[in-house]
Amino acid sequence: MDLDTFKQLVYREFGDRLEHATPANVREFLDRLQMQEVSRRLPGERFEIHETGTTYEEIIKDFFARVLEMPRDDAIILLWTLAIDLAFAAVEHQYAEYFASLFRDLDRA
Repeated sequence: MDLDTFKQLVYREFGDRLEHATPANVREFLDRLQMQEVSRRLPGERFEIHETGTTYEEIIKDFFARVLEMPRDDAIILLWTLAIDLAFAAVEHQYAEYFASLFRDLDRA
């Protein structure tokens, strides 16, 4: 997918300023993107993971090194999806902590 097509998907999903993005619909959007990628494979085609790293640190170093060698649009899309996934996971975690504290107070009553 080229960058312009990806941008249009994002804008259609979340609005021009991402004003409609929430942790839930960001997760759904990323899941749909992944399923679209999977559906492009031939039925029965196996996924191969060529990972030589044995620690998380080695794996992320390899990932970011490979991103530097990717075509520009592919790298931007990959890094953008990773960033929004991490950012909204943090938002979701923050909401969970906030609401957990509210419910803790109810349990004490």
